[in-house]
Amino acid sequence: MAVRPPLIINRLDAERLQRLIDAAGEDAVALSLEEELERGEVLEPEQIPADVISMNSQVRFTDLTHEREIVRTLVYPHALEFTDDGVSVMAPVGAALLGLHVGDVIEWPLPGGRQATLRVDAILWQPEREGQFHR
Repeated sequence: MAVRPPLIINRLDAERLQRLIDAAGEDAVALSLEEELERGEVLEPEQIPADVISMNSQVRFTDLTHEREIVRTLVYPHALEFTDDGVSVMAPVGAALLGLHVGDVIEWPLPGGRQATLRVDAILWQPEREGQFHR
């Protein structure tokens, strides 16, 4: 069984993500993301702790499978072309990162039956921490 730490999700993010999931149909990442939304604790944007990954957060994490440190900004699919270091929330790694705390480790399925193990090392920028609650 994959390790799945507790999640916290911004209410506005959850609503926007549910619309994306509904439009995606039976996509495997969308189904996994929906499971994450269902088990996550949904809070108002102003209540999101500074150490939680929300949408548009820039995150430093380590792919423990390959011992590689990575910096990415978690974005909606339409924002990928405007974000140099973006990772879509509808991609396996993006879906895995949503709602995690600094220090969390998660095991997440990848295409082809592989699995990623990711550790959140730091949140370099988070909208809620910067007072951007209605983006």
